[in-house]
Amino acid sequence: MAKTKKKSKLKIIPLGGLGEIGKNMTVMEYENDIIVIDCGLSFPDEDMLGVDLVIPDMTYLEENFDRIRGFVITHGHEDHIGAVPYAMQKFSAPVYGSKFTLALIKHKLDEHKIKSADLRTVVAGDVIELGCFKVEFIKVSHSIAGALAVAVTTPVGVVIHTGDFKVDYTPIDNEPIDIARFAYYGTKGVLALMMDSTNAEFFGSTPSEMELGATFEKVFDAAEGRIIVASFASNVYRIQQIADVAIEHGRVICFQGRSMEMIADIASELGYLSIPKESIVGIEKLKKYSDNEVCVFTTGSQGESMSGLFRMANANHKLNIGHGDTVVISASAIPGNEKAVGKVINQLFQRGANVVYDRFADVHVSGHARREELKLMMRLIKPKFMIPVHGEARHLYHHALLAESLGISRSNIFVMETGSVLELSARSGKIAGSVQSGNVLVDGAGVGDVGNAVLKERRLLSHDGMFVMVIAIKRSTGELAAEPEMISKGFVFAKDSEELLNEVKAVAKEHAMMFSSCDKSEWGNVKNLIKSAVKSCLYAKTKRTPLIHHVFLEVD
Repeated sequence: MAKTKKKSKLKIIPLGGLGEIGKNMTVMEYENDIIVIDCGLSFPDEDMLGVDLVIPDMTYLEENFDRIRGFVITHGHEDHIGAVPYAMQKFSAPVYGSKFTLALIKHKLDEHKIKSADLRTVVAGDVIELGCFKVEFIKVSHSIAGALAVAVTTPVGVVIHTGDFKVDYTPIDNEPIDIARFAYYGTKGVLALMMDSTNAEFFGSTPSEMELGATFEKVFDAAEGRIIVASFASNVYRIQQIADVAIEHGRVICFQGRSMEMIADIASELGYLSIPKESIVGIEKLKKYSDNEVCVFTTGSQGESMSGLFRMANANHKLNIGHGDTVVISASAIPGNEKAVGKVINQLFQRGANVVYDRFADVHVSGHARREELKLMMRLIKPKFMIPVHGEARHLYHHALLAESLGISRSNIFVMETGSVLELSARSGKIAGSVQSGNVLVDGAGVGDVGNAVLKERRLLSHDGMFVMVIAIKRSTGELAAEPEMISKGFVFAKDSEELLNEVKAVAKEHAMMFSSCDKSEWGNVKNLIKSAVKSCLYAKTKRTPLIHHVFLEVD
């Protein structure tokens, strides 16, 4: 009797976005076909000193580059598109996304001087075939234009990936989430649901963007001077809503900050932002208008040190903030940015501005679904398997518990880690090993050349500074050619620490005498003794361990 061929399984492999906020990237694989959903970055933690960006480790994709059929991008936020330029330097697969998403990606590719990327525009309702996968794009609401979910029909069943979303019945663009399409798939049968977990801790539903209108009206009614609005540049719906109120109140619009100006230009060109040209002025023309005729949009809602708002608050900008100005920070602090945002708010108050922010008024709503919306989606889609994505560990676990409360079996809920391999058949699922994953650090033009060893050295430098010892010896005799030189950078101030430096110099000099009394083959051991003695002396005197650099010179 002939053996029945064993059916292959669908593999779902997150390379980022689980156990963290940002760096979203998911691989879906079946036999010889791979698609990648999102390709984002995250911003460095406080201990990643000097690092600019963090992108996913793409080693697994590099090992299987010839099987990649396409990159599918759900929307244009940095945590979903930020790593695309780095991927396009390695892979030639096409990139699919909405026109706004691809416009933002193209701008990034131009900055990286990448001209060969194959960008293909899709709209909600489009269906594309990538190898054995059939991908349908579904309209969702989020805090950026052009956000899409995907329904991926695979040989073992349908997998729905929501991307970032919320259920907004009254969005600014008047195009609400396509609930009916999700319900359609629910009636047909969905194998697995991968759903945004960012707000899984919060009860109720996320308010509609439209609900902020009343707050902005009050702010503009009360303001007697200039109004400066700091928001996420990508939230063109928020910008449109505030701009409409500003124009109604007889104010002109000025965009400040590189990303704010760039995204406003792109959104206007594509029709997502509609502001009369005569209402937009450059900063150099603002002096022609009274303060109560001005509204400025700027970057810096997260307290970034080089942003427009930060420089305005520190009197380091063409438009400095002072008495009579009203500053609206229309965003909430991303976890980890609370201190920076608080510092800017304090500086603004100290300069005499009236500051309106999320603890004081309803000037921001999230773009992510809360528990009632998550429950609605799970009820509509009715998945066999539930996979919480996009969030820190607590978000994923809260989401998993919510799914279980709706009757999804605990054994069918997979709280995964980055790099885990989930294997799914039509009837079963299991975690079956892992692939290489993690962080690749981007520092300037360097990608991946900053590792743990370099970060450890940077942490040492930031905590205890650097101590350099230079010893010159005669090549022929091993005698000291000059007095040992001690240099302190960020460790102790040399002029105030002569006694310490002289003691360390004496220790180094004493051990350096051994060069002349031993065979040249043993000089390596002497160097190690000197290093150890200097390190011990510094710690004994200061109880600190600076990064110590030893320079041994052999001179004629």
